[in-house]
Amino acid sequence: MTALVGCQRDRRQDGSDTNENSMEKFIKHKGLAVPYYVQNVDTDQIIPKQFLLRIGRAGFGEALFYDQRFLNDGTPNPEFVLNYPKFKGASILLAGKNFGCGSSREHAPWALEDFGFRVVIASAFADIFYNNCFKIGMLSVILDEEIIAKLVKKSETIEGYELDVDLESLTISDEHGFSSNFAVEDFRRQCLLNGLDDIGLTLQNEAKISEFEKIRNCWQVSV
Repeated sequence: MTALVGCQRDRRQDGSDTNENSMEKFIKHKGLAVPYYVQNVDTDQIIPKQFLLRIGRAGFGEALFYDQRFLNDGTPNPEFVLNYPKFKGASILLAGKNFGCGSSREHAPWALEDFGFRVVIASAFADIFYNNCFKIGMLSVILDEEIIAKLVKKSETIEGYELDVDLESLTISDEHGFSSNFAVEDFRRQCLLNGLDDIGLTLQNEAKISEFEKIRNCWQVSV
């Protein structure tokens, strides 16, 4: 497998992911936007099935869009947008309608996050993919198709085009006069703002869980 330069996740010396067991807070993010404006991109295109045997979340970024990023000999495909030098280090993906459809594999958002993406913007997402993004701290933003088309055009024509995404104010903007509101369910928003995944939410009740563990033996009935 050929690894594409541009994967931004921090690694330990043994190659494992330093953030695998925690979820980073998402409050504001400013990053380079890359256009992948293709409709109905399914999860098998995002992370092909042959790469699903890896244990843990780390490392899937190497195989992100593998069949498109790489040629048959394993070298980077110079015609694929993520391989363009001007989009190296992009952290915001401008995607087409119905992004993340197909298989429900959670490896798809894992691969995007591991590659370095913090935000994915589309006019519509597959429901399971959308939900899985929030579970790992990656923000999925839904905007009107007309707005996304304009952002795609800007990203293609303006060198180093960046977007500012503010989850506190629920706004997205650039330095060229664009600004728009977006909506996120408040529970998901609060989880991202506080860096709480499912385990983090559970640990908020750690004291109650510990208290329950102390007394639960008295409920057991001897036979």
